[in-house]
Amino acid sequence: MDFTETLGDKSTKPKEKTETLSKWLIANPKKINHLIEFAVSSKDPFKATCIEAIEFATKTNPKIATINCLDFITNSLYEKAPRVKWESAKVIGNIASIFPEKLNEAIKYLLINSEHTGTVVRWSAAYALSEIIKLKTKMNKDLIPAAEAIIKREEKSSIKKIYQESIKKTKA
Repeated sequence: MDFTETLGDKSTKPKEKTETLSKWLIANPKKINHLIEFAVSSKDPFKATCIEAIEFATKTNPKIATINCLDFITNSLYEKAPRVKWESAKVIGNIASIFPEKLNEAIKYLLINSEHTGTVVRWSAAYALSEIIKLKTKMNKDLIPAAEAIIKREEKSSIKKIYQESIKKTKA
């Protein structure tokens, strides 16, 4: 697939581009690194669309994610563009169960993003952190108190609820 041609096509709507890429990725899961290589050197709008395609594909099949994918997505959590941050967080939430022992760096960036001014970035960070909390790993010793602190300062009830539900599931 020619990613530049697909993403640069002005006659195709953005959601259609994401759908095309995600369907291609689901059909060709072993080629995920090709999409990542393209995304790494792309400008933010193309990068975000590539990450969104990875998010859709990993929602269907988390096991397509490679360690290279985890590294790329983790590094993308620290990018400046909010859309890149929020799509990356959703991917982390989708694939956390595949890499439970390799999430320390992602957690660090997700906690930073939990204080972002953008609601969608904070919501996505909450989703990812909550998925990690639900894994019930030894990281919860530090992660649950961090989530409880976020709940106290977070202004949006919908975001607070995400954390509260994951903490509740760990105690059940």
